[in-house]
Amino acid sequence: MRYVRFVKGAVTVVVATAACHALMSVGFAWARDRADQSGDSMFSGAFEFLLTTAASWALMPVLLWVGMRMTGEAGNTVLVAVGGLVWLGLSGYFIDDIDRAGGHIPILALAAYLLLGTGLAGAAPGRRT
Repeated sequence: MRYVRFVKGAVTVVVATAACHALMSVGFAWARDRADQSGDSMFSGAFEFLLTTAASWALMPVLLWVGMRMTGEAGNTVLVAVGGLVWLGLSGYFIDDIDRAGGHIPILALAAYLLLGTGLAGAAPGRRT
């Protein structure tokens, strides 16, 4: 077993999660500001909210793939596919928590995601010795 791959995966997942979570926090604040500026009229801030959510969901698999490739690891299909789908579910489930001013995904949920991503990063195709 290559333990270095797990470390690279852990770092990649931490950075990607922090970036996507920060994107959602900033984007949802932007959506709230737009809604406040328009006097909370119907659908005010909806475009910003949807754009932020879609950007986070699309960015996570890209960051996972780029991060692992930058560290020199190939064969990241499992991490990218499953990690992206789990992020979609996790951030979607806790979207109201993130949308609050100063809100975030609960620490235990983030820790579980980081552990899952680290484990998935170790699932590399190749020869077993």
